[in-house]
Amino acid sequence: MSMNVVSMVNGELEVVQVPIPKPGPGEVLVKTLAVGICGSDLHALKHGADLVAGVHAVSGIELFKLDEPVVMGHEFCAEVVEYGPDTRGTLGPGTRVTSVPFLLRPPVLLLGYAGYETPGAYAEYMLLSEDLLLPVPDEVPNEIAALAEPLAVALHAVNRGAVGADDVPIVIGCGPIGLAVIAILKMRGIGPIVAADFSPTRRALAEKLGADVVVDPAETSPYEAWNSIAATDDPARIGRQTTMFPGAAFRPSVVFECVGVPGVIQQILAGAAPCSKVVVAGVCMEQDAFQPTYALLKEIDVVFCMAYTPDEFAQALGHLAAGELEIAPLITSHVGLDEVPEAFTRLAAPGRDAKIIVIP
Repeated sequence: MSMNVVSMVNGELEVVQVPIPKPGPGEVLVKTLAVGICGSDLHALKHGADLVAGVHAVSGIELFKLDEPVVMGHEFCAEVVEYGPDTRGTLGPGTRVTSVPFLLRPPVLLLGYAGYETPGAYAEYMLLSEDLLLPVPDEVPNEIAALAEPLAVALHAVNRGAVGADDVPIVIGCGPIGLAVIAILKMRGIGPIVAADFSPTRRALAEKLGADVVVDPAETSPYEAWNSIAATDDPARIGRQTTMFPGAAFRPSVVFECVGVPGVIQQILAGAAPCSKVVVAGVCMEQDAFQPTYALLKEIDVVFCMAYTPDEFAQALGHLAAGELEIAPLITSHVGLDEVPEAFTRLAAPGRDAKIIVIP
């Protein structure tokens, strides 16, 4: 029995046929129903060498080999097909599931960065660990369930920012993660929310998902827009001040960097209000530089974040099941496996699409 997968080798994508994998102990064979194309997949394709080198330098792990096949895809909804040995089989065949993208083998595998025997979700079938399965409620469509993963990333970013009720957030970059951050902030009743993006399509999506003030940074500074809505005469709501910048009657500022392009962090440090918190959620695969003096003199806190906890993933799915997040506008296109290479090309030039869902 064979299946179609999207294979990445040396920065090129190709649809090929490979054997359907066999579930090992504690594992489940599932049929992929929907999978989102993630920005990190675009980075892996374009900046694979930098990604592999960075992960190895930090963790000692070889994420994947550039010249060997990799089947990406880690945002998914799937259907239980068959259990391997040493499993309980609690969720019957046909049950829709999702999972954090790990396979509990020694060593633990990160799904979406391995080969044909343990493919990611750009495949008709894949393997999951039974202990990590989360059933998808009946009221959650396949494509929405696949968004639990990027929503968990956004939820983690907002949690890392420790965003409070009085904070006025600024979201720089309205790609999928920036849009998901807006949706999480809106769900929590935090605002008004300022959002900035060069793309008119993505600015329109930011409005749909809950941004209160949306600007084109080529025409309007998001920080000036923030100034106009964050001013307050309520002493209890005024943000922290320093001796160098006293008398600023503004609510606190939290800036979410969701671009991941060199130079953006420095632009934020230059434009953000004193005592702001900057949450870096954008994945930059290139060397970057900024001037610490800006952050030092303004006493700006800079927080970096990556991925999420399993609890945050489950919470994101729970929010979708409860109808607490109106996230459907994030999805702008659907493609089949054979159209994935062209979809990557489209997403590399932002403007038309935000989140593309693959239906294998």
